[in-house]
Amino acid sequence: MDNPYYAYTQKAQENANFYNNHTVLSSQEQLPANIWPNMYYSVNIPIELAKSLEGKYFVGVVENLNFGNATGAWARLYNPHDSGVNLHMFAWTVSDVTSSSIRVQVWFNSSPPGIIQESSAVTPGNTALIPLPVPKVKLEYAIGVRGYPEGGVRAYGRSGPPGATVSSFDNGALIFPPGGSLLVYISNPETPTLPATGRISFAWWEEPIQQYQPYQP
Repeated sequence: MDNPYYAYTQKAQENANFYNNHTVLSSQEQLPANIWPNMYYSVNIPIELAKSLEGKYFVGVVENLNFGNATGAWARLYNPHDSGVNLHMFAWTVSDVTSSSIRVQVWFNSSPPGIIQESSAVTPGNTALIPLPVPKVKLEYAIGVRGYPEGGVRAYGRSGPPGATVSSFDNGALIFPPGGSLLVYISNPETPTLPATGRISFAWWEEPIQQYQPYQP
């Protein structure tokens, strides 16, 4: 190559000592003044990437959630009593409701109506791990339900026109211990006679509960 910058750079890379991150040059070689020989990087890793690298991050979806005609539907992340983990909610999304407007209610730790089914459409975010991590938290749902969840807390709500995507990104700040749950309930009370179908997806991670032993001198 006739490009001196390329030549100096390539030579420096060929002679790099990757154990101490210092570039080793012979006594006859000099870097141009505008090239910094030692470069150090500081990287901020997003929390969801860190949890995925640890094998704790999961995503799941429930499709064909039928509601309307004076009924609702819901999907939830349920943390079983014997899971041994805390559920950290990262995000949920309601989408593909094209036939009517939509109202979304988010319930904490409630008892939902309807026949509870479990979705198998769940996967770890990190599919490079062997064996693949298996979530302790369950993705459950029910369709065509009458009435609302009981107990717990109706924490907040959202609404949108036909075709809108309704979502919330909580970045792990909503935490549910064993026995807890976050439920997303969808309905169309403004157009109750119209049938509708939607999709609810979730992203979360699971953190093992640390068992602390009392100090004994």
